[in-house]
Amino acid sequence: MTEKLRIRISQIFAVLLVVLICISNSLWEDKAPFVTPILFLLGAVLAGISSLGRLWCSVYIAGYKTDHLITQGPYSMCRNPLYFFSLLGALGVGLSTETLLIPFLILIAFVGYYPLVIKSEEAELLKLHKSEFEIYLKEVPTFYPKISLLYEPKEYVVKPIVFKMHMFHALWFIWFLGIIEIIEELHELRVLPAIFKIY
Repeated sequence: MTEKLRIRISQIFAVLLVVLICISNSLWEDKAPFVTPILFLLGAVLAGISSLGRLWCSVYIAGYKTDHLITQGPYSMCRNPLYFFSLLGALGVGLSTETLLIPFLILIAFVGYYPLVIKSEEAELLKLHKSEFEIYLKEVPTFYPKISLLYEPKEYVVKPIVFKMHMFHALWFIWFLGIIEIIEELHELRVLPAIFKIY
C-alpha cells in the first residue's frame, strides 16, 4: 500500500469523523456531567504524549526513512512507533469529544486497517534491507514498545529542513483538540445544532 493511498484513506476517515462530531453531542453531559472533563483530560494527555512521541520518531526518520533502516531511539523499542503514537493521538482526539463511541470507532478502524499498512511497508523494507531487516524483525516487536530494548546513541545527525516539515505533522492531534473545542462551543451557542447525542 503506497504512502499516498494511506494518507488519503486516513484523511477521508478524519473528515467523516469531523462530520459525526459536528452533528452529534455527548450524552454524558446529561447523564453524568463529571465524566466529560475526565474524558477530555485523558484525551488531552494522550494527544500530548502522541505529539511528543511523533516528534521523537521524526528526529530519527526525517531525511533517512527510505535510505536507511532506522533501528535506534523509538525504533529500537518497536518497528512502528510512529503508528503507535498516532494511535494514542487518535484515541486522545476521540476521547476529547467527551464520548466513548468515537474513540471506539477510531480503535476499530485502526485495528482493521493499519495491520495491512504495516504488512505492506514491511514487505518493502525486506526488499530494500534484506538480512538486516530480517534480524530486526526477529529482535524487535511490531507495534507495542518494549522499553527494555531502548537504545539511543550519544549523537545523531538531524536534517533540520526535513525535520521542520515533520514537526507540523507531529502536532496534528493537538490542533484537532482545538477544532473539537470550537465545535463544542458552536454547539453550545446553537450555531451548529447537534442532531443526536451519543455515549
